[in-house]
Amino acid sequence: MEHYEVIRSSRKTLALEITRDGRVLVRAPARATRHDIDAFVSSHEAWITKHLAEQRQRPPEPSMDELRAMAERAKEIIPPKVAHWSKVTGLVPTGITITAARTRYGSCSGKNRLSFSCFLVNYPDAAIDLVVVHELCHIREKNHGAGFYALLSRYLPDHKERKQLLKHTTDEGEELL
Repeated sequence: MEHYEVIRSSRKTLALEITRDGRVLVRAPARATRHDIDAFVSSHEAWITKHLAEQRQRPPEPSMDELRAMAERAKEIIPPKVAHWSKVTGLVPTGITITAARTRYGSCSGKNRLSFSCFLVNYPDAAIDLVVVHELCHIREKNHGAGFYALLSRYLPDHKERKQLLKHTTDEGEELL
């Protein structure tokens, strides 16, 4: 493999990353030799080739106009769902934010503010409802322990099936919820 970027830091191990724009990054300890880095990359050539091919199959990143349109749709769709499920569950957030997050569908802050990714609007209503109820449940249960899943199951007994709607379209089965 000839083309890759090296990022040196105080880390202790070598790591590979394929960026969304198809670049190969090697994260390396500051003292790693070029020979060690080249050997590491060579030993992972099959992995790199596979992941570069997968990256090329992904749809292109949305334009700024497309992101704005998704954010506007999310602002129309998600707050009413939060209001509905808040009435059903009795769990009320302190606020709602719509973001362009790619690494998670939703989150609940320590102060019970909910954030949702605008990319959620690309999923079926059942999946959006799952993310909304999931985050509302975090108002009472801040972790993913048994109490959390008991609460989630009370309102969405089919939450496991709904989660499959999200998994089918995520990159490499990432856990974003």
